[in-house]
Amino acid sequence: MIETSTDCCSVAVSDGDRIAAVRVDETPRQQSAMLAPHIVEVLQEAALTPHDLDAVAVSEGPGSYTGLRVGVSTAKGICFGAGIPLIGIDTLQILACQATGSFDRIVAMLDARRMEVYAAPFDANACKLADTAAVILDADSYRQELEAERVLFIGTGAAKFQNICTHPHASFQPCFPHAAAMLQPALAALQKKEFKDVAYFEPFYLKEFVAGVSKHAIL
Repeated sequence: MIETSTDCCSVAVSDGDRIAAVRVDETPRQQSAMLAPHIVEVLQEAALTPHDLDAVAVSEGPGSYTGLRVGVSTAKGICFGAGIPLIGIDTLQILACQATGSFDRIVAMLDARRMEVYAAPFDANACKLADTAAVILDADSYRQELEAERVLFIGTGAAKFQNICTHPHASFQPCFPHAAAMLQPALAALQKKEFKDVAYFEPFYLKEFVAGVSKHAIL
């Protein structure tokens, strides 16, 4: 499992429904330098080769244009070389899978420019409730939801909203998406054979880039 949608670069490999090895590097803009060594390390730690894997799961966006390109191109290369399928996992669902605490709803947020975030709502089981959207935050954002439910805001955009939202039903979990949190959605996709076309799959950027539980092993 490969996650490179933000400044954090993380890789994990599973053995069935458990994480067998993981690497996380939060050094900004180091995905292209650190991703390949991390993949080699987790495979060695788990005593696996690419040909032992059932699939490769990659964070499909939204997120950093460069980071997503690095992750997806690397994942596709492994799939081509080993002849195994590719799984794409919504970056915001990865964040929702990392949620901890007491809440009725999750809003996963990735930081964008100024007061903008890429966001989507999820239920308490990390099931997506609406499409991903670009949202301009202000003090009244998500007021309707907060009046009705306890809402956890999670992700790199959560800290931005925490600075302006004082509603008592709001809680915040600022964090990067991590590869290990991809395990359950990746296993579900593997079981259903929900695979991407390795030749044509592209990350979901949301906006155009502007220059400036079976026994399965999944990377």
